[in-house]
Amino acid sequence: MTSTRQPFPSESFELLAAEEDKHWWFRARNRVILWALKKQVGPFNRFLEVGCGTAFVLNGVRKAYPDANLYGSEYFEEGLVHARKRIPTATFLQIDATAMEDIAQYDVIGAFDVIEHIEQDELAINNLARALRPGGSLLISVPQHKWLWSEVDEFACHVRRYSRSELIQKIESAGLSTKYTSSFVSLLVPLMWLSRVRPSKGEYDPMTEFHIPHWINKSLELVMKFELTLMKMGVSLPFGGSLLVVATKP
Repeated sequence: MTSTRQPFPSESFELLAAEEDKHWWFRARNRVILWALKKQVGPFNRFLEVGCGTAFVLNGVRKAYPDANLYGSEYFEEGLVHARKRIPTATFLQIDATAMEDIAQYDVIGAFDVIEHIEQDELAINNLARALRPGGSLLISVPQHKWLWSEVDEFACHVRRYSRSELIQKIESAGLSTKYTSSFVSLLVPLMWLSRVRPSKGEYDPMTEFHIPHWINKSLELVMKFELTLMKMGVSLPFGGSLLVVATKP
Protein backbone atom coordinates (compact mmCIF):
# COMPACT_ATOMS: atom_id res chain seq x y z
CA MET A 1 0.00 0.00 0.00
CA THR A 2 2.98 2.31 0.07
CA SER A 3 3.17 2.25 -3.73
CA THR A 4 1.28 4.63 -5.99
CA ARG A 5 -1.09 1.82 -6.88
CA GLN A 6 -4.60 2.27 -5.51
CA PRO A 7 -4.90 -0.58 -2.95
CA PHE A 8 -8.70 -0.76 -3.07
CA PRO A 9 -11.51 1.29 -4.64
CA SER A 10 -12.51 3.41 -1.63
CA GLU A 11 -15.95 4.14 -3.04
CA SER A 12 -16.81 0.44 -2.68
CA PHE A 13 -17.24 0.55 1.10
CA GLU A 14 -20.79 1.90 0.98
CA LEU A 15 -21.78 -0.93 -1.35
CA LEU A 16 -20.06 -3.50 0.86
CA ALA A 17 -21.75 -2.21 4.01
CA ALA A 18 -25.13 -2.60 2.34
CA GLU A 19 -24.57 -6.02 0.75
CA GLU A 20 -22.14 -8.09 2.86
CA ASP A 21 -24.69 -9.53 5.29
CA LYS A 22 -26.84 -10.76 2.38
CA HIS A 23 -24.19 -12.04 -0.02
CA TRP A 24 -23.23 -15.73 -0.11
CA TRP A 25 -19.47 -15.06 -0.37
CA PHE A 26 -19.15 -12.84 2.70
CA ARG A 27 -21.48 -14.98 4.81
CA ALA A 28 -19.64 -18.16 3.84
CA ARG A 29 -16.20 -16.68 4.45
CA ASN A 30 -17.28 -15.57 7.92
CA ARG A 31 -18.33 -19.11 8.77
CA VAL A 32 -14.94 -20.46 7.67
CA ILE A 33 -13.07 -17.82 9.68
CA LEU A 34 -15.12 -18.34 12.83
CA TRP A 35 -14.74 -22.11 12.59
CA ALA A 36 -10.96 -21.74 12.20
CA LEU A 37 -10.82 -19.46 15.23
CA LYS A 38 -12.71 -22.00 17.33
CA LYS A 39 -10.94 -25.12 16.05
CA GLN A 40 -7.40 -23.92 15.36
CA VAL A 41 -6.93 -21.02 17.81
CA GLY A 42 -9.16 -21.30 20.87
CA PRO A 43 -9.81 -18.61 23.50
CA PHE A 44 -8.16 -15.20 23.19
CA ASN A 45 -8.33 -11.74 24.68
CA ARG A 46 -7.02 -9.21 22.14
CA PHE A 47 -8.02 -9.59 18.49
CA LEU A 48 -6.89 -7.28 15.69
CA GLU A 49 -8.29 -7.35 12.19
CA VAL A 50 -6.02 -5.63 9.68
CA GLY A 51 -7.86 -4.20 6.69
CA CYS A 52 -11.14 -4.53 8.55
CA GLY A 53 -13.16 -2.62 5.96
CA THR A 54 -16.71 -2.13 7.24
CA ALA A 55 -16.04 -4.57 10.15
CA PHE A 56 -18.32 -7.30 8.81
CA VAL A 57 -15.85 -10.02 9.85
CA LEU A 58 -15.02 -8.28 13.11
CA ASN A 59 -18.71 -8.11 13.98
CA GLY A 60 -18.92 -11.88 13.54
CA VAL A 61 -15.97 -12.25 15.91
CA ARG A 62 -17.72 -9.96 18.39
CA LYS A 63 -20.82 -12.16 18.42
CA ALA A 64 -18.79 -15.35 18.84
CA TYR A 65 -16.38 -13.89 21.44
CA PRO A 66 -18.33 -11.19 23.31
CA ASP A 67 -15.68 -10.83 26.04
CA ALA A 68 -12.74 -10.26 23.68
CA ASN A 69 -11.16 -6.85 23.19
CA LEU A 70 -11.52 -6.04 19.51
CA TYR A 71 -9.35 -3.80 17.35
CA GLY A 72 -9.63 -2.92 13.70
CA SER A 73 -7.23 -1.15 11.37
CA GLU A 74 -8.04 0.09 7.89
CA TYR A 75 -6.18 2.04 5.22
CA PHE A 76 -9.30 3.98 4.23
CA GLU A 77 -11.33 6.22 6.51
CA GLU A 78 -14.31 5.48 4.22
CA GLY A 79 -14.35 1.94 5.59
CA LEU A 80 -13.92 3.00 9.19
CA VAL A 81 -17.02 5.21 9.00
CA HIS A 82 -19.10 2.04 8.61
CA ALA A 83 -16.95 -0.02 10.98
CA ARG A 84 -17.47 2.38 13.89
CA LYS A 85 -21.22 2.28 13.36
CA ARG A 86 -21.20 -1.49 13.29
CA ILE A 87 -19.16 -1.98 16.48
CA PRO A 88 -19.11 1.16 18.65
CA THR A 89 -17.26 -0.68 21.42
CA ALA A 90 -14.26 -1.70 19.27
CA THR A 91 -11.11 0.36 18.81
CA PHE A 92 -10.43 1.45 15.23
CA LEU A 93 -7.36 3.05 13.67
CA GLN A 94 -6.58 4.28 10.18
CA ILE A 95 -3.20 2.77 9.40
CA ASP A 96 -1.11 1.32 6.59
CA ALA A 97 -0.22 -2.32 7.24
CA THR A 98 3.29 -1.70 5.87
CA ALA A 99 3.80 1.03 8.50
CA MET A 100 2.63 -0.86 11.62
CA GLU A 101 5.03 -0.60 14.54
CA ASP A 102 3.20 -2.67 17.20
CA ILE A 103 5.27 -5.18 19.16
CA ALA A 104 3.70 -8.19 20.91
CA GLN A 105 0.31 -6.55 21.36
CA TYR A 106 -2.29 -9.07 20.16
CA ASP A 107 -3.28 -12.68 20.81
CA VAL A 108 -4.79 -13.08 17.34
CA ILE A 109 -4.43 -11.05 14.15
CA GLY A 110 -6.59 -11.58 11.09
CA ALA A 111 -6.05 -10.28 7.55
CA PHE A 112 -8.87 -11.47 5.33
CA ASP A 113 -8.45 -10.78 1.62
CA VAL A 114 -6.12 -7.89 2.38
CA ILE A 115 -2.49 -8.63 1.58
CA GLU A 116 -3.18 -9.35 -2.08
CA HIS A 117 -3.77 -5.59 -2.38
CA ILE A 118 -0.33 -4.73 -0.99
CA GLU A 119 2.76 -4.48 -3.19
CA GLN A 120 5.05 -4.98 -0.17
CA ASP A 121 3.16 -7.99 1.17
CA GLU A 122 6.20 -9.50 2.89
CA LEU A 123 6.78 -6.28 4.84
CA ALA A 124 3.13 -6.31 5.92
CA ILE A 125 3.31 -9.96 7.02
CA ASN A 126 6.48 -9.26 9.00
CA ASN A 127 4.72 -6.37 10.74
CA LEU A 128 1.78 -8.60 11.64
CA ALA A 129 4.11 -11.29 13.01
CA ARG A 130 5.94 -8.72 15.14
CA ALA A 131 2.62 -7.43 16.54
CA LEU A 132 1.65 -10.90 17.78
CA ARG A 133 2.34 -11.95 21.34
CA PRO A 134 4.40 -15.15 21.78
CA GLY A 135 2.06 -18.06 21.22
CA GLY A 136 -0.33 -15.84 19.26
CA SER A 137 -2.02 -16.78 16.00
CA LEU A 138 -2.19 -15.19 12.57
CA LEU A 139 -5.09 -15.96 10.23
CA ILE A 140 -4.78 -14.95 6.59
CA SER A 141 -7.12 -15.54 3.67
CA VAL A 142 -6.19 -14.66 0.09
CA PRO A 143 -7.41 -15.29 -3.46
CA GLN A 144 -5.69 -18.38 -4.81
CA HIS A 145 -4.40 -19.71 -8.17
CA LYS A 146 -2.73 -17.37 -10.60
CA TRP A 147 -4.58 -19.01 -13.50
CA LEU A 148 -7.82 -17.55 -12.13
CA TRP A 149 -6.51 -13.99 -12.64
CA SER A 150 -9.04 -11.85 -14.52
CA GLU A 151 -10.54 -8.39 -14.84
CA VAL A 152 -12.32 -9.08 -11.56
CA ASP A 153 -8.91 -8.99 -9.83
CA GLU A 154 -7.94 -5.88 -11.73
CA PHE A 155 -11.09 -4.04 -10.70
CA ALA A 156 -10.52 -5.07 -7.08
CA CYS A 157 -6.97 -3.67 -7.32
CA HIS A 158 -5.34 -6.99 -6.52
CA VAL A 159 -1.57 -7.11 -6.96
CA ARG A 160 -1.51 -10.90 -7.12
CA ARG A 161 -3.28 -14.19 -6.55
CA TYR A 162 -1.30 -16.64 -4.40
CA SER A 163 -0.17 -20.21 -4.61
CA ARG A 164 -0.23 -22.16 -1.38
CA SER A 165 3.54 -22.58 -1.33
CA GLU A 166 4.13 -18.85 -1.91
CA LEU A 167 1.92 -17.74 0.97
CA ILE A 168 3.31 -20.32 3.38
CA GLN A 169 6.89 -19.36 2.45
CA LYS A 170 6.22 -15.68 3.14
CA ILE A 171 4.50 -16.41 6.45
CA GLU A 172 7.24 -18.74 7.65
CA SER A 173 9.93 -16.27 6.55
CA ALA A 174 8.36 -13.89 9.08
CA GLY A 175 9.20 -16.36 11.85
CA LEU A 176 5.79 -18.03 12.19
CA SER A 177 4.92 -21.72 12.06
CA THR A 178 2.11 -22.88 9.78
CA LYS A 179 -0.53 -24.75 11.78
CA TYR A 180 -3.37 -25.21 9.32
CA THR A 181 -4.06 -24.60 5.64
CA SER A 182 -7.07 -25.24 3.46
CA SER A 183 -8.55 -23.94 0.28
CA PHE A 184 -12.18 -22.92 0.15
CA VAL A 185 -14.60 -21.95 -2.61
CA SER A 186 -13.36 -25.23 -4.06
CA LEU A 187 -16.50 -26.76 -5.51
CA LEU A 188 -17.25 -23.51 -7.30
CA VAL A 189 -13.89 -23.26 -9.09
CA PRO A 190 -15.32 -24.46 -12.43
CA LEU A 191 -17.93 -21.70 -12.32
CA MET A 192 -15.29 -19.15 -11.31
CA TRP A 193 -13.06 -20.17 -14.19
CA LEU A 194 -15.88 -20.07 -16.74
CA SER A 195 -17.01 -16.64 -15.59
CA ARG A 196 -13.46 -15.32 -15.93
CA VAL A 197 -12.51 -16.77 -19.32
CA ARG A 198 -15.80 -15.80 -20.93
CA PRO A 199 -15.21 -12.87 -23.31
CA SER A 200 -16.35 -9.58 -21.81
CA LYS A 201 -19.20 -7.79 -23.59
CA GLY A 202 -18.02 -4.28 -22.88
CA GLU A 203 -16.61 -2.84 -19.65
CA TYR A 204 -16.68 -5.08 -16.59
CA ASP A 205 -19.56 -4.26 -14.24
CA PRO A 206 -18.71 -5.12 -10.60
CA MET A 207 -22.37 -4.89 -9.63
CA THR A 208 -22.99 -8.21 -11.36
CA GLU A 209 -21.21 -9.85 -8.41
CA PHE A 210 -23.96 -8.57 -6.11
CA HIS A 211 -27.07 -8.41 -8.27
CA ILE A 212 -27.70 -12.11 -8.68
CA PRO A 213 -31.07 -13.87 -8.28
CA HIS A 214 -31.99 -14.83 -4.72
CA TRP A 215 -32.12 -18.53 -5.56
CA ILE A 216 -28.60 -18.48 -7.01
CA ASN A 217 -27.32 -16.63 -3.95
CA LYS A 218 -28.88 -19.26 -1.67
CA SER A 219 -27.62 -22.14 -3.80
CA LEU A 220 -24.04 -20.88 -3.73
CA GLU A 221 -24.25 -20.45 0.03
CA LEU A 222 -25.47 -24.05 0.39
CA VAL A 223 -22.47 -25.28 -1.60
CA MET A 224 -20.19 -23.34 0.77
CA LYS A 225 -21.93 -24.84 3.81
CA PHE A 226 -21.19 -28.29 2.40
CA GLU A 227 -17.53 -27.31 1.93
CA LEU A 228 -17.35 -26.20 5.55
CA THR A 229 -18.80 -29.55 6.60
CA LEU A 230 -15.93 -31.25 4.76
CA MET A 231 -13.43 -28.99 6.52
CA LYS A 232 -14.98 -29.84 9.89
CA MET A 233 -14.54 -33.52 9.01
CA GLY A 234 -10.80 -32.94 8.60
CA VAL A 235 -10.63 -32.52 4.83
CA SER A 236 -8.04 -29.94 3.76
CA LEU A 237 -9.32 -28.92 0.36
CA PRO A 238 -6.36 -28.94 -2.07
CA PHE A 239 -7.58 -26.27 -4.49
CA GLY A 240 -10.09 -23.42 -4.48
CA GLY A 241 -10.67 -19.81 -5.29
CA SER A 242 -9.50 -18.82 -1.82
CA LEU A 243 -6.86 -20.03 0.64
CA LEU A 244 -6.86 -19.88 4.44
CA VAL A 245 -3.69 -20.19 6.51
CA VAL A 246 -3.44 -20.28 10.30
CA ALA A 247 0.05 -19.74 11.70
CA THR A 248 1.44 -19.37 15.23
CA LYS A 249 4.24 -17.39 16.79
CA PRO A 250 6.70 -19.46 18.86
